[in-house]
Amino acid sequence: QLQASGGGLAQAGGSLRLSCAVSGRTFSPNAMTWFRQTPGKDREFVAAIRMNSGNAYYTDSVKGRFTISRDNAKKTVNLQMKSLKPEDTAVYYCAAASGVISSTIATDRAYAYWGQGTLVTVSS
Repeated sequence: QLQASGGGLAQAGGSLRLSCAVSGRTFSPNAMTWFRQTPGKDREFVAAIRMNSGNAYYTDSVKGRFTISRDNAKKTVNLQMKSLKPEDTAVYYCAAASGVISSTIATDRAYAYWGQGTLVTVSS
């Protein structure tokens, strides 16, 4: 089970930090990710991280503004979002999987476990 937190309202140029915690002692993901979705659109990949190596992947629109990090001991992934823009407004979902390969790390079908979503609203 995944529990996401940290969404809310920010002004353009501001910052927010999202967190996602994995519960369950027997599940150890090899990758975790954040996707986002706005009404009427498909889920969009935002960022992903490999839990062992810490290698991070970002969609172009957030590079340099968002940072994904992980805490393996706590099985938690964080998304630090800076220089927020109104177009970042969306419901953000975290997800995890234990068998993600590089070629699919940015695709939602690679992830079996999803959190409940947290709303991020950026005002102009």
